[in-house]
Amino acid sequence: MKFPSDDALNEASETVEIFGQKGVSRRDFMKFCTGMAAILALPATFIPKIAEAVSGQKPYVVWLEFQDCAGDSESMLRASKPTIASIVLDVISLEYHETIMAPSGKNAEKSLMDVVNNQKGKYIAIVEGAIPLKDGGVYCCIGGRSAIDIAKEVCGNAAFTINVGSCSSWGGIASAKPNPTGAVGVGEAVPGITYVNLPGCPMNVENVTATIVHYLTFGTLPSVDEKHRPYFAHGKTVHDNCERRAHYDAGQFVRQWGDEGHRQGWCLYEMGCKGPVAHFNCPSIRWNGATSWPVQGGHGCIACAADHNWDEAYPFYSRLPNVPGFGIESTADKIGAGLAAATAAGLVLHGVGRAISSKKEE
Repeated sequence: MKFPSDDALNEASETVEIFGQKGVSRRDFMKFCTGMAAILALPATFIPKIAEAVSGQKPYVVWLEFQDCAGDSESMLRASKPTIASIVLDVISLEYHETIMAPSGKNAEKSLMDVVNNQKGKYIAIVEGAIPLKDGGVYCCIGGRSAIDIAKEVCGNAAFTINVGSCSSWGGIASAKPNPTGAVGVGEAVPGITYVNLPGCPMNVENVTATIVHYLTFGTLPSVDEKHRPYFAHGKTVHDNCERRAHYDAGQFVRQWGDEGHRQGWCLYEMGCKGPVAHFNCPSIRWNGATSWPVQGGHGCIACAADHNWDEAYPFYSRLPNVPGFGIESTADKIGAGLAAATAAGLVLHGVGRAISSKKEE
C-alpha cells in the first residue's frame, strides 16, 4: 500500500533505517511522522524534516509531579502512537520521573539535580500538578523541599517547561473553591519562565509528543494563544469539531439519558455538554489509541481543559448559561423550530415556483 507520504519519507531513508535497527518498522515510523505532521497541521513535505529531527540528539527531560492524581502520567503510559517505550527510548531521554524511574530516595533526587546542574538551559521540564503557595508551600513537599522551591530551580533553568494537565496549567481541581492550599498553575507560581500549557484532565500524550517534535524540528515552541496553549491542540473548541455538531445545528438534542435521541447519537448540549467553551482537540485525536472520546461514548464534555472548569462549568449536568460569542442559550431551544420553519417556507416557495413555471409552459 502506498501512502501519500511515502515519497517524502524516501528522502529520509537513512533515518528510517536507523529506527529499523531499533525494531521500529518503516510503516510504524511513517505513521508516527505522518501523525505528528497531521497534529501540527503541517504539509507532507515536512515529514522528512520531522524524521531527521527525531533521529538526532535526544533532549534531556525531567518530569515533576506536585499536587496531582498522576492522571497525566497514566495518560503518558498509555501512549500508542508511538508507544511510551518508543517515546522514552527513541524520542526523548527521560532522566527523572517519580512514577516510572528505577532509582528512589536520594538517588532519584541526584538524577534530577545532575540534569539541572549539567544541562542548564538545554533540558525540557515537564510539570504535572498544581503548586500550593499558601503557608510557604508546605502542602506539597518532596525530599524535604517545597514544590515551589523545586519548580523555581528546575523550571527556572530549563530551556522551556511543558505544563501537562489542568492542574499545572492553571491549578485544576486543587485550586477549586475554596482553594485551601492556595494552589496555582506553574506559570503563575514561577513568573518569567518560558512555558507551554497543555490543559486537560488528563492531557492527551500525543499533544505532548507533538510539542516536543515541533521543538526538535524547528528549534522553537509551537504558536500559542494568550493562555500559552498551542493553537494546534487548543485553537478550536470541542463544539467546532464534534461529530454531533450536525445534530446541534438541526436542533436535535438528547433530553434524557437513554432516550431515543441519546441512542441515535444526538447533541448532548441539553444534558450539560460544555463543548462550546472547551478548547481541545479531543474530537480529532481522541483517546484509547484514537478509538473514541467521551462525547462519542455518549457523555457530554465537562470542559476539563477550560480554565477553572470545576467552578465555572459545574454542575456538569446543567445546561450552559449564556456564553459570550456563541449565543447558545438564546438559540438552542429555537433552532429546531427555526429550521423546521425555514424548511417549510422553502418547500412552499419551491411549490409556488413550480406552479408558476407550469403556468408559463401552459
